[in-house]
Amino acid sequence: MRFSIFQDTDIGARSINQDRMGYCFTRESVLMVVADGMGGHARGEVAAQLTLQVCAGHFQRMATPRLADPARFLEAALHSAHRELLRYQLLHQLPEAPRTTVVACIVQDDGAWWAHAGDSRLYWLRDGAVMTRTVDHSRVQALMEMGLVSPEEERTHPDRNKVLNCLGSPQEPSIELSDRAALMRGDVLLLCSDGFWSGLNEPHFASVLRHAPVDAGVPELVRQAVAQGGRIADNTTVVAMAWEGAGDEDLPTLSALDLPDGAITTTIAFGRPEQAGAVAAPLTDEDIERQIADIQRAIRRSHDPQQRES
Repeated sequence: MRFSIFQDTDIGARSINQDRMGYCFTRESVLMVVADGMGGHARGEVAAQLTLQVCAGHFQRMATPRLADPARFLEAALHSAHRELLRYQLLHQLPEAPRTTVVACIVQDDGAWWAHAGDSRLYWLRDGAVMTRTVDHSRVQALMEMGLVSPEEERTHPDRNKVLNCLGSPQEPSIELSDRAALMRGDVLLLCSDGFWSGLNEPHFASVLRHAPVDAGVPELVRQAVAQGGRIADNTTVVAMAWEGAGDEDLPTLSALDLPDGAITTTIAFGRPEQAGAVAAPLTDEDIERQIADIQRAIRRSHDPQQRES
């Protein structure tokens, strides 16, 4: 496998960042996840962090180095994350479990599979156009399907933040799974929180990622989305992968073939789920920004042969 991948997040105008993002890959398989902790419920950032850790832990155990069934893996991992949030509720004697929306994607064997719950989205982009995207599990989406709200009203509707499906809810979440998508060179898979897609229109960011590599396009688009949100800008988070680059032979790419058997590369801290859940104070904004900067430096260093030698 050869691909470019980049991730970025911005706190926006909120007091804390409850979004989490990350990816893992072995020689033959890649996992990407974005989780958006729900601010209307307690400890949304914990819900998002636990979800990433559970997914990464499942991937570490089962991608050896490939997954037998990517779709079933995604379904099982997200249901397991949901149960972990309920366990966290009992462990800490909370009136309700922390909640999060989530979108996750597996890339393997020149194909992609994805799953989601809530309004965190995946976009499949090709040649500057949207091939498909996930459909939100939200109040506004339901109203749109009934013809009561137009697509133009989606971003400003008063019910735009009402999510109908998530991890950590009292009822078992509905995990929506995609069929296999056959990838072509230059395709981009973009996973994002609602702070991103609510701030930018699809033709714009699809065009940007057609003409710019993900390590340049993603941070610029995150900045634009936050600027568009202004004083009410939400947490804005993106993980994007360009499959075998974006049509430019000079683009830096990662090669999973460089990994030894049994190795895994990840931007997600594994740990034990109960350890992450037991942290009394959430990560500060400075902690998050520092971790993002460290990850981005590591990615750029992996792209630069001279830096790798130093």
